[in-house]
Amino acid sequence: MRRKKPDFSGGTLLSAPASGRHQVTGTPRGRWMTLGKDGRLTLYARADGGLLRWTQRGVGGDAWDGPDLFPVEGLTDLTVVQGADAYVHFLGRRERRDAEGPHVDFVHAVQYQTGRPVTEWRSLGNIYRDRERGLKVGPPAGVVDARGTVFVFARNAGGGLQLRREGKGGKWGSWQDLKGSGLSAEIVASATSGGLVEVFVTGERGVRQWRQEAPDGPLVEAPALQFYAVEGSVTALETAPDRLTYYWTDVHRTGVVCHRAGAWPVPVGGQPGDGAVVALRTPLDGYDCTVLAQRGAGGTLLVGVCGTEAEQGGVWWSDTAEECTGDPALAVDGLGRVVVAVRGRDGAISVARQEEGPGLTLSPQWRRL
Repeated sequence: MRRKKPDFSGGTLLSAPASGRHQVTGTPRGRWMTLGKDGRLTLYARADGGLLRWTQRGVGGDAWDGPDLFPVEGLTDLTVVQGADAYVHFLGRRERRDAEGPHVDFVHAVQYQTGRPVTEWRSLGNIYRDRERGLKVGPPAGVVDARGTVFVFARNAGGGLQLRREGKGGKWGSWQDLKGSGLSAEIVASATSGGLVEVFVTGERGVRQWRQEAPDGPLVEAPALQFYAVEGSVTALETAPDRLTYYWTDVHRTGVVCHRAGAWPVPVGGQPGDGAVVALRTPLDGYDCTVLAQRGAGGTLLVGVCGTEAEQGGVWWSDTAEECTGDPALAVDGLGRVVVAVRGRDGAISVARQEEGPGLTLSPQWRRL
């Protein structure tokens, strides 16, 4: 299924941004810095009034436009996912109150092109018709497969996993119970270049996973793994065709570990604080490398580099000394350079990029947006 891109000439479908200064209240789940087809980067953050966006003015440049505010009432959680077509999808958990009391639903919007408006926020409903049970659903996680199909996952009131996917023609199917119990609210959903969707969730009895055996097929639960990750620390990276490597902060260790199917977790060091380990694959000095970033125990950004799928050979970590609150963001810009973004304690977003020279050296001066 291929999503039809809307006509940007007018109409009521698109929500126009309101420019100005807005208070950042947090960064979204997922990859909150994305690269568009035109080679420009976009940054997203949360505000009390909805979604904030900064847009790189030129490919590889230092100038950014924004922040632009795209309003959405009652947003409690926001996740950003991007498909192979470069469309950026926003999935939110929304809580509002009416005469009967509070109620929760999930919402979805799309940005089709860099710097263009966001579509209207469409409700995806709730897993439950009962309002009280509906208040207990977790934040949404999502992924877009190679066909452009959007998958939305959330923990249900009983601690299991629910799925709703977009069907042909853009119509959404009903919620599907994938079972499970004792799951955390932090769900990591990924899609490989071959179109296979995989879900990784930490739980009371260890790591739980659901996988597709064929593109567009059902998600089947795999045997539980007796590994225990700190909730909210997990990230996934495709390190070979249709093979994902997971990175997380291990409950029983002092640092980060990596794991691929069929192997034991490998310690890769670091001094993690709270939040996710973020991963990126890119060439450095002609070698296929993996770049890791995380909020360190001291509250600053730590960056690690290793050969892709060569973590046993060592990960070289460095402390940038830049304040980092929440999860950092990593991307490769339109000129092929690594760019990293963080949120400081004062809420401001700052950006640094790779400088010329061997290895990975970030610019000493961070640009504050």
